[in-house]
Amino acid sequence: MRIKGDRRLYWAGALLVLAISCTWVFKFSLSLKNDLKNLQAQQRELHLLRDEFLSMKGLIDAIEGKGSLTKVEGIIQASDEIFRSLGLRQKVKSVKSIGTKKIKDATEEEVEVQVEKVNMNELVNIFYRIENAPMMLTIKKVTVKTSFENPTLLDMAMTLGLIKAE
Repeated sequence: MRIKGDRRLYWAGALLVLAISCTWVFKFSLSLKNDLKNLQAQQRELHLLRDEFLSMKGLIDAIEGKGSLTKVEGIIQASDEIFRSLGLRQKVKSVKSIGTKKIKDATEEEVEVQVEKVNMNELVNIFYRIENAPMMLTIKKVTVKTSFENPTLLDMAMTLGLIKAE
């Protein structure tokens, strides 16, 4: 009888050890699943940050590339090139230099341009040409009003800035 009692104890101990190890493995697998979910969430966040970084880097590279494309003397010449390329030079009423400002490692030269009797398409073309100019031009302020003589035409006053690296 003693052998049967020892066997029963042996099997009971083995079942107890098996139950404890199964419980431990189950808890360990749950913690690994939680860690996996946390790492996947971090990975998604890093992918979003990477995409945002790459888009910003592309914008910065495009802006830095604009600074070295053309050699213009100043903002008056740059604005003249913009309006001459669109065939609107005769519609420019006045170009007044406002002055220059120092910005960190660059200078910004400003000019006020007044254009009369342009239609909406020409206005859009002006903005498009300024945005895609091979130099760093900024639009500071724009005022658009309907023309007194012809309400379908527009009169525009804008302040442009040319940023040049020193």
